[in-house]
Amino acid sequence: MAIILISTAYLPPAEYFAALLTADSAIIEKEENYIKQTYRNRCYILSTYGLQALSVPVYLGSFHKTQLKDIRIDYSKRWQQVHLRAIQAAYSSSPYFIYYYELLEESILKNHEFLLDLNNELLFMILKILKSTTKIEFTARFTPPSSGETDLRYRINPKTASSYILKEYNHVFSSDGIMKSRLSIIDLIFNTGPETAGFL
Repeated sequence: MAIILISTAYLPPAEYFAALLTADSAIIEKEENYIKQTYRNRCYILSTYGLQALSVPVYLGSFHKTQLKDIRIDYSKRWQQVHLRAIQAAYSSSPYFIYYYELLEESILKNHEFLLDLNNELLFMILKILKSTTKIEFTARFTPPSSGETDLRYRINPKTASSYILKEYNHVFSSDGIMKSRLSIIDLIFNTGPETAGFL
């Protein structure tokens, strides 16, 4: 795929990056109205207790329809500490944790005002780890979703069934019964390190 249209996402799953790596260029949607309970502000990790969701709290304002680019992060909740502790507990024993955790921690602790800015910093950090050459751009206006193969904005969704199959790799914790394709890309990075792109 030469150009794909894709949503912004917080530490999104392997499927998201598999799509990016197959594209020459990706256009990230920033003009849409914010949608709750999606990867836009949440990710999933594999802990000793199984699948664990991590959500970035946001202000929605007084209107139900708020453009994603205007969504601000709510720092009245200690989400950064919660996320970082959960990630440490889940992955500190993984083979490549010590090589990548500080990069992740630094980005999360920057106190970005907007969700889009946080997501973008993490996105570019991960693309660098993956040695991706995909060009990233952003929408200038919203266009309705299409059924074409290149519009992925609403397809990579925790509530939507996916045909994407992630290659098998080793975990610190048992992954039996877990849909590994839903796990954040950091699960793959901490467990496979420089080989991550080859598993996508």
